[in-house]
Amino acid sequence: MKVINYKFILMFFLTTCFTFCTTIKPTGDINYVPNEETAIKIAETILIPIYGNEVLTKRPFTAKLINGNIWHIEGSIGLDELGGIPIIEIQKKDCKILRVTHTK
Repeated sequence: MKVINYKFILMFFLTTCFTFCTTIKPTGDINYVPNEETAIKIAETILIPIYGNEVLTKRPFTAKLINGNIWHIEGSIGLDELGGIPIIEIQKKDCKILRVTHTK
């Protein structure tokens, strides 16, 4: 009898969670990446697992808002340095990562 109750409770919980998660959708008014500082922090968080801590040597990162909805963030490189820079594009309204690359 107790096994059936646990199964029922688990099924009820999963159904409730699924219903809740599928009915709540972000509105167009919310901007998850509202400014340059946030865009740069998100970019660093994404780039470190991909390129390692060495990517932080490409600071300072600059962020530009393109067409009011996409953050274009890129690293910098000194004139006497060899190599490329990391580039990442993040959608402002929902923080979707659109592009990650590193130039040569």
